[in-house]
Amino acid sequence: MDQATIKQKVCDAIVAHRAEIEAIAEAILAEPELGFKEFKTSKKVQETLSQLGIEFTTNHGLTGVKARLKGRTSKRTIAMLAELDAIVCRNHKNADPVTGAAHCCGHNIQIANMIAVACGLRDVMQELDGDVVLFAVPAEEYVEIDWRGAERQANRLKYLGGKQQLIAEGAFDDIDMAMQMHVATGTDFNLGASSNGFIGKLIEYHGRPAHAAFAPEEGINALNAAMMGVMGVNAIRETFRDQDHVRFHPIINAGGDLVNVIPDYVKMESYVRASNIDAMARYNKTVDRALKAGADAIGAQCTIENLPGYLPLRPDETFRQVLRENAVDLFGENKVTLGEHSAGSTDMGDVSHLMPVVHPWVGCVDGVLHGADYQLRDREVAYIKTPQVLAMTIVDLLVDGAAKADAICKAFKPQLDRESYVTFMDEIK
Repeated sequence: MDQATIKQKVCDAIVAHRAEIEAIAEAILAEPELGFKEFKTSKKVQETLSQLGIEFTTNHGLTGVKARLKGRTSKRTIAMLAELDAIVCRNHKNADPVTGAAHCCGHNIQIANMIAVACGLRDVMQELDGDVVLFAVPAEEYVEIDWRGAERQANRLKYLGGKQQLIAEGAFDDIDMAMQMHVATGTDFNLGASSNGFIGKLIEYHGRPAHAAFAPEEGINALNAAMMGVMGVNAIRETFRDQDHVRFHPIINAGGDLVNVIPDYVKMESYVRASNIDAMARYNKTVDRALKAGADAIGAQCTIENLPGYLPLRPDETFRQVLRENAVDLFGENKVTLGEHSAGSTDMGDVSHLMPVVHPWVGCVDGVLHGADYQLRDREVAYIKTPQVLAMTIVDLLVDGAAKADAICKAFKPQLDRESYVTFMDEIK
């Protein structure tokens, strides 16, 4: 078959399997689960792959599912990634009433896209000179830090993010390139730009309790120390360079027990985000200094645990150009955009330091991502056109001796390999 015929066959197969594609998206939407706990979601993926006759392995990062479609030859391997987990949004109409988990992140649509790509490529792999890994991965959302930290202490996890964990386990060692999609508001096919990385933080203030009315002088108010620490960070925000896209957004997990007792313990959680690794490390130190100064001002104690977060996303330009050509074919030139740097973060950034990646954002939803008003608007874009673009991109990369994939991989300069990645992450303390 020539390249155009292969692509047409792939697109037709995705349309033919629309019922199964939408079914798994709806099934996952109905039973959302938080990261590293996606056992029902993982089972749904396994059952769907089995129905398609695709073999897989399990227990990657506790819940991950990894399948491989073999090509005529295996010169290069491209992974189609999709995320299993939900976010917490208790007011969303599809939220789990107990955990508050909800797929207002669109990860259920990612899984559907992965399955759609599998449906499209399954019967043309003998025309391609590379393999395709279908990888349902856990825990992209960096949430439930205390619980994940306990799992880490118990040696059930090494890191708090799904792709971090998989890199450490060696699950990406047999992959050369990786891609995934994400839903967005609007109507554009955004090819995906760079994004921030971050260092996670657990912050504790320790004071001394006392009666808040008749003996406040006997206490040390940990809540005041925390507020002064946050104000200290606010006082240095003018030193954050615009090009570094710095973000610091703390929450208070514990801030006192009784109103008539001086709070002696406050716990906070936050990230220090920035657009590059050097800025992440530099601003993290200045933020730590300001937070500790709040404690020093009133004689409290401040302890800070820095946690390995996500690295900045660095999409590969040549890979993105192949994606663009296919997106233009289906969406039209005026609907395909490049996008701007995002201050948000994703663990796809970690993968981008090891291999070429693309991460498009596809406009097909209304409301706010992670918000209660989030809802799918355009099912045709979400379940048919987007996976067609992704599958056709894979075809372009793997036809003719996988020449395009090989050229991209040879030109790519990895910033880290698995060993140096683990060393770098373990040094964040």
